[in-house]
Amino acid sequence: MSRLMDPPPKFLPPEWRLANQIHYGNAEAERSRSERLTAESKRLIEESGMAAKRMQQDASKRLEQRIHDIKFWRTELDQKLEEIVQEIEVLISYKSRVERALESCAEPLRVALQCMTERQRRVSIDLVHDDVERELMKEREVIEGVTSLLNRTLEQTNEQISATVTPEEWETFSNINILKAEREKNNSLSLRALVDSLLEQTAADMRRQHNAMGTALRLQVQETKTAKGQLEDHLVKVLSEVASQECNLEALRVAIEDKAGPLKVAQTRLSARSQRPSIELCRDPVQVRLLSEVQELTAHIKRLREAQAQSEMELLALTRSQLILEEEIQVKSHSLYIDEVICTQLRQPISIHSF
Repeated sequence: MSRLMDPPPKFLPPEWRLANQIHYGNAEAERSRSERLTAESKRLIEESGMAAKRMQQDASKRLEQRIHDIKFWRTELDQKLEEIVQEIEVLISYKSRVERALESCAEPLRVALQCMTERQRRVSIDLVHDDVERELMKEREVIEGVTSLLNRTLEQTNEQISATVTPEEWETFSNINILKAEREKNNSLSLRALVDSLLEQTAADMRRQHNAMGTALRLQVQETKTAKGQLEDHLVKVLSEVASQECNLEALRVAIEDKAGPLKVAQTRLSARSQRPSIELCRDPVQVRLLSEVQELTAHIKRLREAQAQSEMELLALTRSQLILEEEIQVKSHSLYIDEVICTQLRQPISIHSF
């Protein structure tokens, strides 16, 4: 109990001073550390502030650049999209032109084939492989060639329309499509130039052949008319000669009949004089004359009958010529009806247009 009540021990003054010095040193050390920490914190604050400001400025600059790039590419994309939409519309109009050109080939081809069929109904010598026939065959080849070429061009146009980027695809593949759009636009421009040239050339080819066929048909009609006219002229002459030969034949018949009477009289006289008696049955001048008359009349009748036979043969030949000419005239009339009426009327409404 007495130890608990004892006063605490006292330190010596050196200890007291040492303790104070220690406390001073510790406080100074803490203060120095605090000052350094404060200075470092201030530096860090300043450095982080500057870094943050610098990074914010850089980010803002990059963001502004990105916004500028996006606006630029958006403008480019919108422009390309507008161009490609316009190009598709133009291609569709070109497709329509090709389709109308194809449709316009149907009627000329039908008419050409029908004209060929109609001309197969020509008969006899007029069923000839003439210039009209050759031009018709060439016309058919030209139209069929044009049709085939236009069909291939229509397929190319459809493929080009399908290959072109659509607005639905645009947003998803814009980076790719801007290059593809430029390529397809160039392809489309080339195709359009080809279609323009093709439509112009095919129309010119068909128009040239149509005109050539028309010229050949007109010349053939004129030639057939000339031939028909010449046949008709010859028929008139033959008919005239037939009439003349018939008159000649009648005249020969009358002449033969006219000679028959005198011959019979002369023969009767000779027969009667042959009954003369005795010395009277002599060859006197009368007898000689009667004999001569019989001989001459017989010779005349013989020649007349020969002439009559020749006239009959000639009349038969003329009749055959008449029938041949009449038949040929009918043939030419039939050919003229086919060429001048049927074919000409079939071809008259045909007009070759450029599309």
